[in-house]
Amino acid sequence: MSKPWIFISPANRGIGHALAAHLLRSTTLPILATARSDLAGVKESLVAASTATASANPRSREADASRLHVTYLDVADESSIEAASQMAASLFPPSSHHLHLAFALPGILHPEKQPRRIAYDAALATLQTNTLGPLMLMKWFGELLPRKGTDMSYVKAQASGGDADADDSLGQRFRLPAHATWLTNSARVGSTGDNRLGGWYSYRASKAGVNSITKTFDLHLRARSAGNAVAVAYHPGTVKTGLSREFWGRVAEDKLFSPEFAVRKMLEVVASRTARDGGKCWDWRGQEVPP
Repeated sequence: MSKPWIFISPANRGIGHALAAHLLRSTTLPILATARSDLAGVKESLVAASTATASANPRSREADASRLHVTYLDVADESSIEAASQMAASLFPPSSHHLHLAFALPGILHPEKQPRRIAYDAALATLQTNTLGPLMLMKWFGELLPRKGTDMSYVKAQASGGDADADDSLGQRFRLPAHATWLTNSARVGSTGDNRLGGWYSYRASKAGVNSITKTFDLHLRARSAGNAVAVAYHPGTVKTGLSREFWGRVAEDKLFSPEFAVRKMLEVVASRTARDGGKCWDWRGQEVPP
């Protein structure tokens, strides 16, 4: 039986940090998380966050720390992505393991309201981080997803019965989907058909690119993995992170989500998608975002 593991990039702040802490708490799977600096500090903060709210079944910090690996990765540097993937293959040999949950979450935003406000270097950085970054993650980590012949019986047992060792004191046990999922963070503004307000040229283009490469990657996985793996794009809504700080005051309170709430909704969507749902962009309500 192939053993599953989780990949989250980046995990040093925002949604990625909240997601890594949540999955440490709600599963017993090993996790490979990435950051560009202070790797020891990121690991310490993730372990602390994963145990902060556990009450009825206190978690072992040592156990969480032992299955959490934090490595350097910069999505603007392909050599660092390749090195991180080699580390992953060493930690989780493909002969006995497979990447089951992958979250490609890099993102920056330079909102341009007018064409004359577009700065070439800023637009280039946006496309490099938001689109080319996830594409390079697919290139180097996609090979670690399960193939057609991968024995998924361990995961299917978990999907039907849940992870008995995970903390369920807060109703937060996460049941793995039977198939592996590659999720790339997108945004509703990446929808060309739903573009009603204009503006945000480079960010819109970068997220439209995310949706396109996700569809293409999913088609690759259909041939390679035959239902054992899917790729989806995901719109989390407006989340209270550094990326959206400039716009907090313009968003209704009930539409400005905490990272913890955003993570719960993300995992609900991941757990409820089927193999037929790959290649699409889904929002936090589980509704498809049009291309």
